[in-house]
Amino acid sequence: VQLQASGGGLVQAGGSLRLSCAASGISVGNYNIRWFRQAQGKERVLVASIRWTSTTSYADSVKGRFTISRDRAKNTVDLQMNSLKSEDTAVYYCAADRLISGATPNVEAMNYWGAGTQVTVSS
Repeated sequence: VQLQASGGGLVQAGGSLRLSCAASGISVGNYNIRWFRQAQGKERVLVASIRWTSTTSYADSVKGRFTISRDRAKNTVDLQMNSLKSEDTAVYYCAADRLISGATPNVEAMNYWGAGTQVTVSS
């Protein structure tokens, strides 16, 4: 199983980036796919999720600015990030799990991880 995250880069505050997580070895339609981020010196935190049921959820800090979506045909999950702020600067990781609804989607519970992609927002 491989998850490959891409799309990171340097952007000015207020700008947009679109991250993509390409999966191989699993179907994104059969797993919960999540985006986490880890700022320098801080813990890795959950940003957005799309469950296998298509239900989406977001951290309060990104709600209304980020959108997670899935393309079953391409076997990818994207994270559209708009109105970026300096505090969004972090390494972004995608992860997959098969947790049931109500289970805590913490870092330790993820089954698979992709390598991170750096997002830097300049103010």
